[in-house]
Amino acid sequence: MEDATPSRTALGVARMRALHQFSPQAGLFRDPYAIAILGEAAPTAQELEQEDERRRRMRLFVTARARFAEDWLAAAVRRGIRQLVVLGAGLDTFSLRNPYPDLNVFEVDHPATQAWKRKCIANAGLAEPSATTFVPVDFERQSLSAELTAAGLQSTEPSFFIWLGVVPYLTKEAIFKTLSWIAGVPGSEVVFDYSEPAENRDAAGQAALAFHAARVAAVGEPWISFFVPGELAQSLHGLGFDETEDLESSDIAARLSRTPTERTANSGGHIIRARRST
Repeated sequence: MEDATPSRTALGVARMRALHQFSPQAGLFRDPYAIAILGEAAPTAQELEQEDERRRRMRLFVTARARFAEDWLAAAVRRGIRQLVVLGAGLDTFSLRNPYPDLNVFEVDHPATQAWKRKCIANAGLAEPSATTFVPVDFERQSLSAELTAAGLQSTEPSFFIWLGVVPYLTKEAIFKTLSWIAGVPGSEVVFDYSEPAENRDAAGQAALAFHAARVAAVGEPWISFFVPGELAQSLHGLGFDETEDLESSDIAARLSRTPTERTANSGGHIIRARRST
């Protein structure tokens, strides 16, 4: 992503969330602001007819990961968490839908993308939520901890971090620096998604990786970091996380659906929750 240009992939993800609202699986993740925030860029219901299988699977993964993240957040709020940090928020609308009066939300994103998001909110005739603080940060060049602390995050209090659709685009150095900081506060929890390398995937997973990787690379936002599940689990444990849950993409929708969902041996996409409980 160029410094002065909003993220093209953030727009793509937002359009998938909006399109999902028209789909037969809309109950998986309902978002009343997903269409409104896009304005003229919003999809129409007819676009569902143009979805091929790869796009449909990606849409379901994108919406299911959001549903899981918000379900895990609900459990954290019940445990007493009162700070949420949405890393790489894009056009995510949780802050507009926030049902927790005592939850302070910090939205972190690249300055250009965040400015675009705030303009989209205004153009939709929506008010910026009073419980949300917008924090512009370039993950590769600025200190996340310093910027969040300056914005008012209580860095000694546990927080919940939602980090979706971001990790594959960052260097491993930047990824582990962020995870190490999160693990430094007992009680903090992070949910993020990641992809396995091609050699770990079955044929369908390799084809999906090639297809989607080519699309994001074509708009200047290539995937650069991949992880092997067992190795990632060891790294998280080494950072201090003592509780993890890792779901592969072919299991995610099935766990949220009342009907069986088709699956492959290893399609390669994951969502993982990691918590430092002590």
